[in-house]
Amino acid sequence: MKTVLAWIQAFAVAIGGPGLFIIAFLDSSFLSFPQVIDLLVVTSVLQHPHWMPYYAGISTLGSILGCLTIYSVARKGGEALLRRRFSGAAVDRAQAVSQRYGVFALLVPSLLPPPAPFKLFVLLAGVSGLAPVRFALTIAFGRGLRYFGIGLLTLWYGQQTLAFLETNGRTVAFWLAGIVVAGALVALIWRQFRRRQDVLTSPTSADIIL
Repeated sequence: MKTVLAWIQAFAVAIGGPGLFIIAFLDSSFLSFPQVIDLLVVTSVLQHPHWMPYYAGISTLGSILGCLTIYSVARKGGEALLRRRFSGAAVDRAQAVSQRYGVFALLVPSLLPPPAPFKLFVLLAGVSGLAPVRFALTIAFGRGLRYFGIGLLTLWYGQQTLAFLETNGRTVAFWLAGIVVAGALVALIWRQFRRRQDVLTSPTSADIIL
């Protein structure tokens, strides 16, 4: 397996951006290459630092299209397809989380490295009928934050990035997810506060009559 992964990494690096796109697409669709795309982003940015936005962007695009592929299959195949691929208990837990947290149940796993059950929530989004545009934007934000974050770490730490990610990758990912969730909660609370203020300051029907 290590030989295959080494060959894939060498192939992707050799052809540059298109290689990153292909691996990101496959990893997010029907195949799995755990953390390979993260390593490819690091390797590519080390070779061509000024191309970091391109490498991170093309990886994000490949992941979006790969996720849209299995999302589309899930929309057509329904819940039966989901339960054939994952255990019933895992699906039930994921459905409960998805119903409670909405798109954040998809956003957070998109930021996390394996073994986070990312594809389970991608398939569940298709089964539940999440709007395609909303789905794509959620994946774009999560994967973009992850790959651009890795690209920036590579620019800052150079060769030490691989060792840093190996030691602290999961911790950094969880911190990012926590920051995103906290920011979303603040935005939600602020929106509810503004709505209440609008209701309190808007004229009542009695005022309009008078």
